[in-house]
Amino acid sequence: MSSTSSRWLRIGIPSLLVLIWLIGGSVGGPTFGRVDEVATNDQSSFLPASAEATQVQERLADFTGGETIPAVVVITGDGELSSDQQAQITDAVAALGDVEGVGELSPALVSEDGEAAQVFVPIDSTGDVGETVEAIRTALTDDLPDGLEAWVTGPAGFTADLVKGFLGIDGLLLGVALGAVFIILVIVYRSPLLPILVLLTSVFALCVALLTVFWLAKAEIVVLNGQVQGILFILVIGAATDYALLYVARFREAIGAGLRRWDAAVAAWKGAFEPIVASGGTVIAGLLCLLLSDLASNRALGPIASIGIVFSVLSALTFLPALLALVGRAAFWPFIPKKGATDLPDDLTQPIAGLWPRQARFVARHARPIWIACTVVLLAASVGVLQLKADGVPASDLVLGVSEARDGHDVLAEHFPAGSGSPVYVMVAEDNLAETVGVLEADAGVDAVSVVSADSPTGQVGVTLDAGEPVFTVQGPPGTPAPAPTVSDGDVLVVGTLTDAADSIAAEDTIRSLRTEFTSTLGEGVALVGGTTAVDVDTNDTSIRDRTIIIPTILVVILVILMLLLRAVLAPVLLMLSVILSFGAALGVSALVFNHVLGFPGGDPAVPLYGFVFLVALGVDYNIFLMSRVREESLVHGTRPGILRGLVATGGVITSAGLVLAATFAALGVIPILFLAQLAFIVAFGVLLDTFLVRSLLVPAVSYDIGKAIWWPSKLARTDPPASESTPAMTRAEYRATLGE
Repeated sequence: MSSTSSRWLRIGIPSLLVLIWLIGGSVGGPTFGRVDEVATNDQSSFLPASAEATQVQERLADFTGGETIPAVVVITGDGELSSDQQAQITDAVAALGDVEGVGELSPALVSEDGEAAQVFVPIDSTGDVGETVEAIRTALTDDLPDGLEAWVTGPAGFTADLVKGFLGIDGLLLGVALGAVFIILVIVYRSPLLPILVLLTSVFALCVALLTVFWLAKAEIVVLNGQVQGILFILVIGAATDYALLYVARFREAIGAGLRRWDAAVAAWKGAFEPIVASGGTVIAGLLCLLLSDLASNRALGPIASIGIVFSVLSALTFLPALLALVGRAAFWPFIPKKGATDLPDDLTQPIAGLWPRQARFVARHARPIWIACTVVLLAASVGVLQLKADGVPASDLVLGVSEARDGHDVLAEHFPAGSGSPVYVMVAEDNLAETVGVLEADAGVDAVSVVSADSPTGQVGVTLDAGEPVFTVQGPPGTPAPAPTVSDGDVLVVGTLTDAADSIAAEDTIRSLRTEFTSTLGEGVALVGGTTAVDVDTNDTSIRDRTIIIPTILVVILVILMLLLRAVLAPVLLMLSVILSFGAALGVSALVFNHVLGFPGGDPAVPLYGFVFLVALGVDYNIFLMSRVREESLVHGTRPGILRGLVATGGVITSAGLVLAATFAALGVIPILFLAQLAFIVAFGVLLDTFLVRSLLVPAVSYDIGKAIWWPSKLARTDPPASESTPAMTRAEYRATLGE
């Protein structure tokens, strides 16, 4: 091939790759503003089909006449409501029927103390619940006279506040994450251009990933919600930047060795390909373990986040190399690496200049005390796990900061039974109605019992037992006939107003007690218990079950991948132990911070699971970055020198990558959602702990102390390359040949 043809290929191939990514980014970019079209935040839609709450939820429309989610409007005055105020409330409530998405409203019910009124407002759950609730709130503000104040609460109210909390994902979250990454990269590389190239790598990976996820969600292949969306954004920005930094480090070495830009790009690609693919593959394998979850939201995160990692890897191995092949050493301006500047010293155990060479010398001289001290510190931090509260939190605590639904929930509890607006639903055969009512009436956690009736103005008729037979009652003048309950496929829907707040631990205990009693009285699966509280119970139980199954599975999968990558058993086992220890320390410190500093009320059972998935999968990334380079150097220089050289070569890139990943996950904290705030702290702190303690001190020290046995049972554990100065150094290929690789 002529030099002219070769030159055109060296320009044409990178240009074509850049063009392909530009097209993908331009098509995927507008998707950011359309994600809401395919997202849902209805918690019941994430439950497994086998859950009782799911089965009840699927049949609700058969009894209520449509797919609705209840909102509760509570209105108060300065004291006891006058007759004029009650009339004004009736007029204002009647106007709510004109709001799009609102079904047939109940009459305004005045509390026993006469100081508040409540109205049950069914909202079409197939529409935009958040917009409908905001329209109701606006209408009440406009129509209610001075002296009356209204709140919209209940399941629909909390859903609307949750949706509002996620509104900052598209703009604020990305802005904070990208801004933090840019500042870190400018400080690390002291170059104005290189950080832009790295950020473009991340942004284009996110654009194409989001485009793919959008169409999968639109086709209902995956379930997307605000929580998964936020994690996808952060994960892609963080992971793509990490992979880009690894490639940049290799490219910088090649430029420093005097290679021209195309040759440097190719050499960097060859050096970075295996660790980047292995790192990405490990994260994907860990994420796909979430498919074992019974919760649809967890199952969705697995493939959605995996798609993000796939495009992060592709962008780091195609788009960034193409950009650097075109830009060359100018990317590092004004501090362009000079020839020989990136060479590693031959003897890192002697006094030497530079942060990471000094770190390597420190590890070489004090390996055993270092890893013992690090282990003690991590174990001590892990003790805090005993204080971790992750057994679920009330819906009223999910949104941090201002929440009208939470305020209205508190007002409602002052004047009405605390469970008003979020009842327990019991779906049972009509023949078992009497026994069902008896169980509900006998439970102290149930304040009142009724049955759904499409012919009733309120949609329900009261029911009590008289001589063991159900008697129906309805509001109105004495003698007013009560309409019959709605029957669907031989079943009726019994409604129990809870004594305690629907999102309280006491209400959850009531649900569990009722299920036990129904099973004892009627038999397994005869009476199905659903409703908002039942959804919380089933979600928490399923999350705890998922933790028990998924965490060990992830450990096994990642351990196998590490064994294949490092061609050893002992090193991967030690690496996994370090990751587990690091995760325990991060979770322990987080528990103390959540309980005693931030004052959080508890945590979702999925928080430790998500924290584990990201800290272990992403923490293994740094293990792979370090140990793949250590093995590469060990093939030429021997294990102990290889460990020190690997630490020096990767110390900077791992530290930079750790800072970037911690900053991106910390950005989740700007979204006022408890789950994301807790996940942000756990992962950000865990990554920093992993970066500065585990990967910089613990792993190199324990590996150095063990020596070449770290590669057991491979041949590298029994053979070191010649270290004598009089013996010519082998090439990596030559030494691999002696090992039979």
